[in-house]
Amino acid sequence: MTIELIYKDRNKKAGERLFEKERGEMFSQWIGRGKKILDLGCRDCSLTKYFLNGNNILGLDLDSNALNLCPSGIKTQQFDLNNDWHLDKKDFFDTVVSSEVIEHLYCPEEVINKIKFVLKNGGYFIGSVPNAFNLKNRIRLFLGNKKDTPLGEPTHINQFSYGEMHNLLKSHFREVEMVPMVQKKWRWFAKILPGLGSFLIIFKASK
Repeated sequence: MTIELIYKDRNKKAGERLFEKERGEMFSQWIGRGKKILDLGCRDCSLTKYFLNGNNILGLDLDSNALNLCPSGIKTQQFDLNNDWHLDKKDFFDTVVSSEVIEHLYCPEEVINKIKFVLKNGGYFIGSVPNAFNLKNRIRLFLGNKKDTPLGEPTHINQFSYGEMHNLLKSHFREVEMVPMVQKKWRWFAKILPGLGSFLIIFKASK
């Protein structure tokens, strides 16, 4: 499978993002206005539009068809995050967004180092990844069934638990905030045991 197919076959089609409204509103609150933002793996900008107002955004994705659907107020560029970035914008962006992307990358830690390079001191790296090891997924895997789990998605090259994601971010950033996200009826469980209860891991890391 080529890198291009790995991006184009991501588990959500253009326009479909899990917990889109919840994540979009949270990201918008974290970001604020008057910021320079780099959105990695933005797809058709269905999530990006929540923090577009008052900000200068560059969206990157390998899928040119999805990028063509982005609103006109967002600058876009076809880009493969697995390749060399040819970075020339050190300490340039106020915020880097990466939502449902890191699990699709071959070397996520290398990409995080590149994110730190382009991110201003005091800036935020925000995003989300699936919690591959929540309780439901663990039960399914224990029974030998990876269907409907992140491990069953062939484009997920890396899998993250709640604790692993926190440790990865903490090794690179000054402060890390993690927010578990799950359907409303299970929020009480995710609040008590976020590593087992959360479906998605939402994060904000400060440089």
